[in-house]
Amino acid sequence: MFEESTVLTHLDSARDQLRAERTAVAAKILEAGRFALARMAELGHAFEDMIVDDWELVAAELGAELGISRGRACTLISQGRDLLTRLPKFADTFATGTVDLRVLRVILHRTALITDPDVMSVIDAHLAQAAPAWNARSDERITELVDWLVIDVDPEAVRRARSARQSRRVSVEPVGEGMVEIHGRVDAAKGAIFDQRLDELARTTCPDDPRTFDERRADAVDLPALGATALPCECGKDTCPAAGNEAPTGHIVLHLHGDRDTAEGRSDRPALLPGYGPIPAEQVRRMVPRAEVRPVPAAADLGTEGGYQPSRKLTEFIGCRDLTCRWPGCTIPVARCDIDHTIAWPYGPTHPSNTKLYCRIHHLIKTFHCGPHGWRDQQHPDGTITITAPNGRVYTTKPDGALFFPQLDTPTATLVLPPAPPPSRHRELAAPKRTRTRAQNRAYRIAHERALNRADYEANPPPF
Repeated sequence: MFEESTVLTHLDSARDQLRAERTAVAAKILEAGRFALARMAELGHAFEDMIVDDWELVAAELGAELGISRGRACTLISQGRDLLTRLPKFADTFATGTVDLRVLRVILHRTALITDPDVMSVIDAHLAQAAPAWNARSDERITELVDWLVIDVDPEAVRRARSARQSRRVSVEPVGEGMVEIHGRVDAAKGAIFDQRLDELARTTCPDDPRTFDERRADAVDLPALGATALPCECGKDTCPAAGNEAPTGHIVLHLHGDRDTAEGRSDRPALLPGYGPIPAEQVRRMVPRAEVRPVPAAADLGTEGGYQPSRKLTEFIGCRDLTCRWPGCTIPVARCDIDHTIAWPYGPTHPSNTKLYCRIHHLIKTFHCGPHGWRDQQHPDGTITITAPNGRVYTTKPDGALFFPQLDTPTATLVLPPAPPPSRHRELAAPKRTRTRAQNRAYRIAHERALNRADYEANPPPF
């Protein structure tokens, strides 16, 4: 026999910890929303028409403080703002820890098309009462329950039309051992064509090919071989600026980082494919005969270059040293990053101690929102970056390359650089702009989906 009271304390503790976890998650989301609303009010919507708008600036501050990616910061801001501005009664319930985050996600998605504040108030009151009982239900049942509430008061806001099509996606996820898994949902016709094309390509080998049919299909996943040259634009404009655009033809270049001994068969140490993880040595050696092998220059061999654009040698060194965007919390891989001069060229040289990787959004933030009251960064010879936010808080990031290849930990030359030049008062005039603000885009998407729902109702009036 066991002491029942002692055993049940563990059960009670697990229940209490779950409640505490939900409460903490709710507090984090709501505080993120309060910070976003207050910070945007301070900014005064001065940058709404720019690519780096108020939203991006707030996400950069939140992401840096929490050490999370831009995408996760944007999700927190969106969830917190919607709770505070659209669902205040449900927000109070959510804050008590009685509703799971999974339930919140479904609720926010299924009520996103409601535009009338009075209708939203009715839904809000219902959700505050009913949602705590939904934690054990499936996402599908929670969706049905929310839609049932919405259809009574605003049928056009039910997200029923095209919901399957709007979830189309393709994701590529590393699973280790040099492999990835591809998951996706696409139009049925496109899927059938893709499926048939893989079959056709897999059947082009001779009977002696040692691979199975499924293995040959997997090896045939090569988009250039499928014949696509462009993705048609659906903007609807007769004078679309993308007309005639084609994807680049020729080889797709992958940068694989590894030791020479691995490539030449003297070591079984894996190589690294940035963003996807380790590639086994055996697989690396199979790739060598079809690859161009270039040594990464040593830190001591790199010096100041004459122009603004880094040489290929310097570009490859920076990519291997940094691997990802150097902004706090950002993990955008090297292939989607720019090389940024920490002290702007020509005041600062094109040199490994003055250049590093930033993704495009963080590059724009650093360029157009810098100076005494903006973002400031400092680079050290070992590649460490010290970033100071507009609020005065300081964050430090270190390059990831040395975690995989210790030789990349060698500092480059110590530079004596002038202080960063003061930003131009008119720099915002050069900042890239949006054709529509984020709020206008959101309003357009909501109006468009509501109009499609309305057309469906008019074409198929009740009873359905």
